[in-house]
Amino acid sequence: MIFPLALVVFFASGFAALLYQVIWQRILAIFSGADVYSATVIVAAFMGGLGVGHIAGGHVADRVTRRTSLLLFGGAELAIAVFGLFSGALYYDVLYERLGAVGLGRGTIAGILFGSLLWPTFFMGASLPLLSRALTDRIDRAASAVGALYGCNTLGAAAGAIVATWALLPALGLEGSLRVGATLNAACAAALLPLAWRMVGSDPGDEAYRPLESGHHWGQTPVTPPHGGLTPFLFWAVIYGFAGFLALSYEIVWFRLLGIVVKSTAFTFGTLLALYLAGIGLGALVGSARAPRARRPARAFFLLQAAAGLSAGLLLALFIVVADDARALRGYFAGYEPLSVRDSVHALRTLVLNVLPGPDVETGVPANFLRLYVLVPLLLVVPPTFLMGCAFPYLQRVVQTDVSRIGRRVGGVLLANIVGSMLGTAVTGWLFLGVLGTAATLKLLAALSSVFLLFALVSPRHEGDELELRAAGASGSPRRLAWSGGSSARALVLAIGLAAAASVSIVAMMPNGAELWARLHGTTVDRIVFAEDNSGLALIKAEHDDLSGPKIVFANGVGQSVIPYGDIHTALGALPALVHADPREIAIIGLGSGDTVYAAASRAETVHVTCVEIIRPQLGTLQELARRDAYGGLRALLADPRVEHVFGDGRAYLMRTTRRFDIIEADALRPTSAYSGNLYSDEYFTLVRDRLKPNGVAATWAPTARVHDTFIRVFPYVISMPGILLGSNEPFAIDRAAVAARMADPRVREHYARAGVDLDALLGPYLDGESARFGPDFDRGTLVDLNTDLFPKDEYDLSPP
Repeated sequence: MIFPLALVVFFASGFAALLYQVIWQRILAIFSGADVYSATVIVAAFMGGLGVGHIAGGHVADRVTRRTSLLLFGGAELAIAVFGLFSGALYYDVLYERLGAVGLGRGTIAGILFGSLLWPTFFMGASLPLLSRALTDRIDRAASAVGALYGCNTLGAAAGAIVATWALLPALGLEGSLRVGATLNAACAAALLPLAWRMVGSDPGDEAYRPLESGHHWGQTPVTPPHGGLTPFLFWAVIYGFAGFLALSYEIVWFRLLGIVVKSTAFTFGTLLALYLAGIGLGALVGSARAPRARRPARAFFLLQAAAGLSAGLLLALFIVVADDARALRGYFAGYEPLSVRDSVHALRTLVLNVLPGPDVETGVPANFLRLYVLVPLLLVVPPTFLMGCAFPYLQRVVQTDVSRIGRRVGGVLLANIVGSMLGTAVTGWLFLGVLGTAATLKLLAALSSVFLLFALVSPRHEGDELELRAAGASGSPRRLAWSGGSSARALVLAIGLAAAASVSIVAMMPNGAELWARLHGTTVDRIVFAEDNSGLALIKAEHDDLSGPKIVFANGVGQSVIPYGDIHTALGALPALVHADPREIAIIGLGSGDTVYAAASRAETVHVTCVEIIRPQLGTLQELARRDAYGGLRALLADPRVEHVFGDGRAYLMRTTRRFDIIEADALRPTSAYSGNLYSDEYFTLVRDRLKPNGVAATWAPTARVHDTFIRVFPYVISMPGILLGSNEPFAIDRAAVAARMADPRVREHYARAGVDLDALLGPYLDGESARFGPDFDRGTLVDLNTDLFPKDEYDLSPP
């Protein structure tokens, strides 16, 4: 009875853990920034705490009775619950609100992130070794028990990621979702603690603690040493660390690739993470059932790991070929806009509930939504991760040789895997993607995966005679690894050749960077200019092979703006620049095609424009295009000495800068984009308000009613025009005569003419159209449906259209 209950409890524990990770990463990004450095440090800090907990929990578990291990597991769940309940206050009220504006260095911020995450992640990491030891009384059950626990916990984590993304965050926000996690942890403790008190504790002197003896059959007591048991545990720890390196490297690259395929929204990351974890969890459950019967578990482990990496490359190559021929996918890749998740979900609800939709909602099956959010990641991610998860119980079969060391062995291999994962996060996230790019990194990972194939091919026929430590001399002399039933030199050479051939064959099928990104943007290599690094992918797509004609600027697969200039992005820069009496210092968040920055720099009075862009290659693609295309607006922008380009998170820049600005504008961002809530929240607009000089003007796109109301709630003086809001701390008005005079200035006219922008046509709808004014006398208490940092409602809005 206790084992099935433990599986359910550990599923719920994994659910809560991923719920916390999704929420904490979101809140901590407000403090540290949402750029690649901060994201990597947060992930590394989370994993580092898990690793420390794994090893500490394993050592403790092996020194106490099974009942005490179960009690300690319950205590760990309670410790996580208490922290989870108050974590929002720590991460937001203390770190962001009190320390956010302090000029802390990167090293200090990284230390704060590691320290603040250590408590909860330590107890999360300790939970598997503690529970594994508590529920394993015989060594022949270790592989299946540990594998089943690992699989259920990982499946719970997958469920946590998907439910948090699609249900809890849209309904409860971040704070409400944290309370759900804390409740689950408390329930986990409450479910197992009563059973622990009734459990008969095993004493270290009991039969179950006796080391294994050789010469007996598997499944009996005593049993045969698990295959590979004579191989040093350190060897297997290093091997599993390498597996962790590859797994996290693949995760990073998959998320980059699939984010571009899907045209990422706020719902993309959680969905992909859930499928990644689901593959691992399902694989672990299948492996836990099969590993105890395996005759050569070490060889099976190597083959599964090799198949995981090589299949990832093969599936990608096949997907690119199929997607390039699939008209529906090719058309979507070529398009400017991402899918409307809100409309797709409503269409699915309509089909499921058989309720007539509203008159403006498209009926039918949202085919592309199902293809891109379900089918494509299922095909690309789940098969390799299933194989990765399936390998874990086979590894447990190999390393578990003594029931008195179960906790340490579980904790040890998991710590090694975590260390490898952290290295994968850093090396792949910072180095490989930045230097090699996505396509070449995938090829490298596929090639590295063939190392496992090599080990599988050279493994001995009888794993009882596998790698062992032989004395190189007298007692106490150095020891070395040697094959005791090993392969001949000829067999070794053959194995290396076969592994290399498999790797080269698959790598040869995979596209290079230009081919990959051209196909995933529905065009050909001759019509793109692209650059990528660890911060993201920037790509410009032209209509013709010589890069002539209109062009679309993409950032991570999503259309951001166009060239030539003249749309809403241009208006967002031009309008505040011409309304303000003396716009000397301007800050623009987001580069895109450069149109907002260019439009904002039209006045002679402007002495400095700071543009903050989170995707560093964005500037490089514009510079390359300017060398190959004669568009005057872009060339003038890049040659303007007043424009300073800063790379990083725009909100973090505003939070920490000591400068104040006459104009602050965040370039138009879709409200459903990931982290868009950070630039449409009450707290963000308050930050902008506080960074304005006297008589300064803030400008924003107003894509939703919530953005409109949130902006008005913050600024005491607001002018609302169709789609654009201007706000200030002091009374201001649009002096139509003054604006007309500025528009008539020859330098201003020449500036916009150089970019082919008809200034009168651009600003006419705003200056001559309907507008509304809001002053301090407006009752802002009526504005209650707002976006906040801890409840970004628009970003996760799934309400019926």
